[in-house]
Amino acid sequence: MFERIQTILIKEFKQVFRDPRMKTMIFIGPVLQVLIFGYAATTDVKNIPTAIYDLDSTPESRDVIRAFSYSKYFKIKNYVYSDKEEKELIDKSLVSVVLRFNHGFGRDLEGNKGAQIQLIVDGTDSNTAGIALSYAAKIIQKYSYSVLQNRANIVLKQALAFPSVDLRDRAWFNENLKSRDYFIPGVIAMLVTVTSLLLTALAIVREKEIGTMEQLLVSPIKPIEFILGKLAPFAVLSFIDLTFIAAIGVLWFKIPIRGSILLLVGSTCIYLLTTLGVGLFISTICSTQQEAAMSMALFLMPVNLLSGFMFPITSMPTVMQYLTYLNPLRYYLEILRGIFLKGIGIRILWPQILALLIIGTSVITLSSLRFHKRL
Repeated sequence: MFERIQTILIKEFKQVFRDPRMKTMIFIGPVLQVLIFGYAATTDVKNIPTAIYDLDSTPESRDVIRAFSYSKYFKIKNYVYSDKEEKELIDKSLVSVVLRFNHGFGRDLEGNKGAQIQLIVDGTDSNTAGIALSYAAKIIQKYSYSVLQNRANIVLKQALAFPSVDLRDRAWFNENLKSRDYFIPGVIAMLVTVTSLLLTALAIVREKEIGTMEQLLVSPIKPIEFILGKLAPFAVLSFIDLTFIAAIGVLWFKIPIRGSILLLVGSTCIYLLTTLGVGLFISTICSTQQEAAMSMALFLMPVNLLSGFMFPITSMPTVMQYLTYLNPLRYYLEILRGIFLKGIGIRILWPQILALLIIGTSVITLSSLRFHKRL
């Protein structure tokens, strides 16, 4: 038995390393993707293109403009002098924010009236718009407080200590609040998923296309030996990819890995039961590699969207939140982020590991049974 499995293993490794496309897919593709995702996949919002529409032109309005220009979140790109210019800049997406001061802003600020500033935001990208509004509110609030304090100092000729609440915030696990630290473990999970799934499905379907599957059927190789011989090489290659990608994340992007590497390896082994099982299942329903690639795409899209990689699960509708409990990628993501960022161990992560084990065992068993029947 072991000799026959070893023969298939050697055959698969030779076939992989003989095919330039497979070598590119396994070794170069994931590295390029993690580099691209590492720089592109970020929710940090900085240098928001901003236009100024100042109808007041007073020292007070210029003080507010200066506060915005000194902020790293806004970058003043244009000064506009008419409503038409203002609308045109937003329509052409040349700016995302317009800071507008109407006539009388400085006068109202000097008097007892409340001065108003209009902030026009391009709401096409709701995420950026919401963050821009939040940043602008903080800047204006800080400016308003400084004006109030200066006025009180002038009136009373002394510095006042206003009663206030001093918020001392501290972010755990991601001290600098870098979205990259949050996304890179997700990218690792996605690439491990794609690599293991794609290699398994395409390799078995390729046997059908070139006609070697019939030769294997008449050989002494048993179905379980064929399955083990086919899946084991791709599990090994997936671990190689995991090592490369994690090394890039830690060494290049400076992502911390605070938890146990042994737990990372063990949880990945359990997760691969699911991805290899799904790849095996796809190979039983597809006759060509094109069909396998399309089926894999149909599987990956909902798995990705319902994993919490791109969108928070808590923001999803209730029905969708319940569906995420059937998604193995959700649990694997929680494990990776827990190991990389929080440094937590199996005492905390055992529910996710158990869920992965149940899903993985079920998927690989059902896929193997179906594959056996198809033979």
